Amino acid sequence: MMRVSLLAHTPEPERFIASAARLCYSSSGISELASNFSDEDIRRILKKIMASRHYSALEHASFTFGIEGISRACSHQLVRHRIASYNQQSQRYVKYTSDAEYVIPDSIVKDEEAKKIFLGNWDAAIGAYNELISMGVSQEDARYVLPNASATKIIVTMNARELLHFFELRTCQRAQWEIRRLAKKMLLLVLEICPTIFADSGPSCFRGPCMEGEMRCDAPPKKETFFRDE
Repeated sequence: MMRVSLLAHTPEPERFIASAARLCYSSSGISELASNFSDEDIRRILKKIMASRHYSALEHASFTFGIEGISRACSHQLVRHRIASYNQQSQRYVKYTSDAEYVIPDSIVKDEEAKKIFLGNWDAAIGAYNELISMGVSQEDARYVLPNASATKIIVTMNARELLHFFELRTCQRAQWEIRRLAKKMLLLVLEICPTIFADSGPSCFRGPCMEGEMRCDAPPKKETFFRDE
């Protein structure tokens, strides 16, 4: 089962971002900027930033997530987002046992015959993996038989600007179901911390025309039901 937690973030990120943005136009000392802001000042400045799309100040706030129970297929998509830092559980050093966690798509779970095929192949892969190790093959070579369904753990740090980009791409209906589910969980977590910055975050169709053009989906999500778990 996918598990996502917000491990750490820049303290008072919205106040910090507003202070950084205001510095460009203020003669005050850096240490004085944040203390002179009311909550309403912060919201006003952030709304101006978001409306103008002058996002450079957003890069000063970072968020670190602990992610468990996603597949290797999902993590390979995640690490394609290059403006981020990652540390992932290594298949070279962590041995897979017979009770190793895996991710099975809903489309397979609901079909008994498909589920039987999936589980049979999973058991065969884990069996082959452990047999190779018992023959003296190293873990780093035996892992070549492990499926994309293998569950993994990863710690991810992104700044607020990159998160906006990540959410726009990966909460879209056309994104693969697992990373879409991951992105929605991450968005819910940061929305609690930064309600102004991420107020309109999500697929591009929430803010205007779909960016997918001719590849757009036939059933765009409704914003009022978007945050319900899939």
